[in-house]
Amino acid sequence: MNYHAKTLLKMHLAPWRMATAGGLLLAGLLAVTGRALYLQGLNTDYLQGKGDAVANRSLTLPAQRGQVSDRNGRLLAISTPVESLWARPADLRLSIVQHAQLARVLEVSPAQLTRMLTRGVRGEFSVRRAVTPEQAAKIAAMGVAGLHLRREFRRYYPAGESAAHVVGFTNVDDVGQEGVERAFQDWLAGREGRRRILRDRRGNTIRDLVPVKSAQMGGNLMLALDLNLQYLAHRELAAAIAQHKAKGGSVVVLDAKTGEILALANQPDFNPNNRSDYRPGPMRNRAIIDTFEPGSTIKPFVAAAVLERGLYHPDSVIDTPETWRVGNKLVRDVHPHPQMTVTEIIQKSSNVGAVKLAMSLTPQQFRDVLHRAGFGERPGSGFPGETAGRLRDAAGWKPVEHATMAYGYGLSVSLLQLARAYMAFANDGEVMPLSFLRREPQEIVGERVFSPGVAREVRTMMEAVTQEGGTGQRTRVPGYRVAGKTGTAHKLVDGRYAADRYLSSFVGMAPASNPRLIIGVVIDEPSDGVYYGGSVAGPVFAQVMAASLRQLGLPPDAPDTATHVTQRATAARGGA
Repeated sequence: MNYHAKTLLKMHLAPWRMATAGGLLLAGLLAVTGRALYLQGLNTDYLQGKGDAVANRSLTLPAQRGQVSDRNGRLLAISTPVESLWARPADLRLSIVQHAQLARVLEVSPAQLTRMLTRGVRGEFSVRRAVTPEQAAKIAAMGVAGLHLRREFRRYYPAGESAAHVVGFTNVDDVGQEGVERAFQDWLAGREGRRRILRDRRGNTIRDLVPVKSAQMGGNLMLALDLNLQYLAHRELAAAIAQHKAKGGSVVVLDAKTGEILALANQPDFNPNNRSDYRPGPMRNRAIIDTFEPGSTIKPFVAAAVLERGLYHPDSVIDTPETWRVGNKLVRDVHPHPQMTVTEIIQKSSNVGAVKLAMSLTPQQFRDVLHRAGFGERPGSGFPGETAGRLRDAAGWKPVEHATMAYGYGLSVSLLQLARAYMAFANDGEVMPLSFLRREPQEIVGERVFSPGVAREVRTMMEAVTQEGGTGQRTRVPGYRVAGKTGTAHKLVDGRYAADRYLSSFVGMAPASNPRLIIGVVIDEPSDGVYYGGSVAGPVFAQVMAASLRQLGLPPDAPDTATHVTQRATAARGGA
């Protein structure tokens, strides 16, 4: 190196500047060293926390949902383990080849997969819930950082459509949405577990950091439902809906002695195992949520009200002209008779006779009887969405409303509510609390509605409904005495009663000598030209009741020669 170059390299700095610069560099070095010693030797929580945030994870362990079974132990809802695919955006490392391979495994296009993986979510999110075992195995073999499989449970319903409206269903997070799945969510759900793990940079679990807190399985439920009766009710209702080209319908089967709901079916129905086809209409439990004007099925309560006050006896004779005017309302009988006994008024479903009976009571007296029977109040089944129906205060009744309520217009009920009220006639005046769960008879305390004598007298009147001359001849069951009442009501549409749209119903019980079963049937808008309750709802009742009595092994209470009938369409328009 020449002399000139050496001269250029020389630094002509004052000594104090050299000392100042060196001191600053030394101070900085000492500060960094001191901070490192502090963090790594004295205060390790900070760095440890940062490391834990990257390597440690707290996982939720899903709890297996409890099973739901019918009264005989046949499964209605079970949970099966499945794998779900989850992603961590911060760790996701997916090559072009792996992206294409994952798209093929999930059976989506690469563009769809890109949208699935780019949601703008910072934390973990689900990519696909409940992948198949084959898909899970292929995804695990790929070993993609940022993708992992998580064990979950999927609900399965062995009875499918048949019991769907009772059992209900859960959502993708296994939370009950309808039916007993929702009503007993806390009991069925169980308790989630916790697991804290240490993982490597690829997301693989190395070890558990703390003891695992295991998940606790939910409690099991045994319903009062009898799956054999449920299948039967569902089948017969579907057949009637198809035969009469109806809009929908419901069937309820109650144990009169215990208040247990043995079967409940609705049409249209839905498949709870097919999550892609959930529509509000078919999922609606019509028997519990929908209300309708009960028509002539309310008349036994009119008879009970006047008998209870001693105003009439079953054989009291009443003038029943073809028409009877109340205010501006003309009440008319379909099959008029100049005179009828109280029993015949029920047997032949006379509107004029029922109005005369009801008008012998004050509005408050009549309403009190209806309210005691449970109208205007929720039936108390505990089912989500159950309705109280409509029963206005008597103070607001006009004479015409007082009259029309005698044959089932001006109030509204659900089918479950109506069937429950008929327990008063089946149980000698007592109504048992309803239950979707199986229970023992000794656990039940009933509520008295009528005196035993009045209840038995009305039951005898309703037995006449099913005999010769009655409106419910097609409801008879060979070998058994049957009591019940037909109902046919015009539907209220846009504030007016439609002339050609009906609700056809029948509620009855058997064996009438000591009723064990109560069955209610309602058919919404039959459109094949037949619409009377005895002709449309009656045969459904007869088929379900006959099979149910055999299923339960209840002994016949009438000679075959006295009760043997066929189910031919002998009275297509023969009854109210």
